[in-house]
Amino acid sequence: MSKLFSKFKLRNVEFRNRVFVSPMCQYSSRDGLANDWHLVHLGSRAVGGAGLVMVEATAVSPEGRISPGDTGIWTDDHAQAFRPITRFIRAHGAVPGIQLAHAGRKASTDLPWRGGQPLRDSEGGWQTIGPSPIPFAEGFPPPREMSERDIESVIEQFAAAARRSVEAGFDVIEIHMAHGYLLHEFLSPLSNRRDDLYGGDLEGRMRLPLEVARAVRAAVPTSLPVFVRISATDWVEGGWDLAQSVELARRLKEAGVDLIDCSSGGLVPTAQIPAGPGYQVPFAAAIRREVSIATGAVGMIRNSWQAEQIVANGEADAVFLARAMLRDPYWALHAARELGVDVEWPVQYARAKD
Repeated sequence: MSKLFSKFKLRNVEFRNRVFVSPMCQYSSRDGLANDWHLVHLGSRAVGGAGLVMVEATAVSPEGRISPGDTGIWTDDHAQAFRPITRFIRAHGAVPGIQLAHAGRKASTDLPWRGGQPLRDSEGGWQTIGPSPIPFAEGFPPPREMSERDIESVIEQFAAAARRSVEAGFDVIEIHMAHGYLLHEFLSPLSNRRDDLYGGDLEGRMRLPLEVARAVRAAVPTSLPVFVRISATDWVEGGWDLAQSVELARRLKEAGVDLIDCSSGGLVPTAQIPAGPGYQVPFAAAIRREVSIATGAVGMIRNSWQAEQIVANGEADAVFLARAMLRDPYWALHAARELGVDVEWPVQYARAKD
């Protein structure tokens, strides 16, 4: 019996398997609205057999976008645009999920295939915000240090986005606390130099992320799970690390979070990351073991046997795949065949199953 292709349940939501599609920015929206590209991109992964299909980092406000091409969910029109997508994903056996995000000091950049550099005002750029006025990298403008009123506004933006996400038909809501974006910026002492309630020691640096988690949990029906993606380490001396991540995960569990999606890095461009097959899996394993919370492993998980081993060994409850899914939307169907598991194929494709 394959563990990777066993069912998995969190709250009232059951996943047909533990192959999860990671949120992957497509930079293909206009005014934050999802469109036909997203329907085809996400829908094909549902047809391809994944258990969960997660929408890219979706901004809770216009200023929270990484780029002008990001999806958003700050109005009811944005929620309406997602409804055909969630309906299609669910119709083909997968669970629709969405990642809610605010890019903080890494916002207001051009599309990556146009260089990804900060946008000038004349190019449609906007003022970024962050815990402290420390730029992300050379050439990036310093963000405006957030006031307590700004902090209160961000908490409400996340809660409102969660409510709209449920209305749009999403069954999993993930909060983005990773990759150097706003909530990660509050967590790390490298980017948070505040001396008020939202800075300083670990308790202060965790305050806003935990307040967001509690607000989102309150906005989402108790029948639906809430995930959090974290960067388990900054890969920089004196930065955010695994020990702090374990404590954060413990507090997130108390706040009603159901799964920790364990990534790493992204806070500073100079980090030396020892990337390799499964290099982030130990983070998922440690948090699962220390906190007794479900975890997802992500990062250079490429083949079926590697994914099977991660789940079967209890290192994580699910695997999140990104580049592997870009290479092959039908990765889950092909992995099942390689592992000798008989899974149902779409009837339109059944003639190719054997």
